[in-house]
Amino acid sequence: MIFSKDVRVATVSKSALVVLGCLSIVGCESQTQSPSQLLATHDYRLRHPIVVTEEPETLDLPIGRSTRSLFGPIEDTITAFAAESRRRGNGTVEILVPSGGGNEAAVHAVTPDIRKALVRGGVNRSHISTRTYPVQDASADAPIRLSYARMQATAGSCGSWPKNIGGGFGPNTEYENFGCASQSNLAAIVENPSDLLTPRASTPADQQRRAVVMENYRKGDTTTSDYTEGVGAIVSE
Repeated sequence: MIFSKDVRVATVSKSALVVLGCLSIVGCESQTQSPSQLLATHDYRLRHPIVVTEEPETLDLPIGRSTRSLFGPIEDTITAFAAESRRRGNGTVEILVPSGGGNEAAVHAVTPDIRKALVRGGVNRSHISTRTYPVQDASADAPIRLSYARMQATAGSCGSWPKNIGGGFGPNTEYENFGCASQSNLAAIVENPSDLLTPRASTPADQQRRAVVMENYRKGDTTTSDYTEGVGAIVSE
């Protein structure tokens, strides 16, 4: 899934690609591109598109071989992880339990406590699954890993400099790495990557406030809030 902030530019870019295909395959009458087509094929949003994908979000829990129950801080961490899985994922959490390590007895002892902490964090019991992964070193204390699928936005890696931007002649277009940093920053700071794909639904109207406004309208009173001129514009001496 690719996010484009400008539908018009995306449409122009498709037309530009059609023109290029015509030139390379069957040939066209004109062998030059218009300025708009040239800029569209070099648009930074096409070179560095923001891609929204599902990636695993994990939490490793170190379990000592003498551990038989979880204590407060670890339980709080698991509960917070469960809440994040509901807010950023689909609310399904997988428990990866090590098999063959030195702490295998401790791992099986605390797994029920982990499931209880996940439920306290809002995860439905039916949305919690457990599977094992092998441990090669029998003396190692392997961690328990919690995982859920999280929607993430990325713009790829930056730092592409295939050409010297300081000299030479050619079309007045942007260099390869142009816009990569701003696209990567936008992908990193967006709170919910799904907002890049489609807007969120509107929240329900405030029924109590709507009733007050309608009642004032029927009475012929002012329906707007009171506002005092000059509030907030006082300069301190």
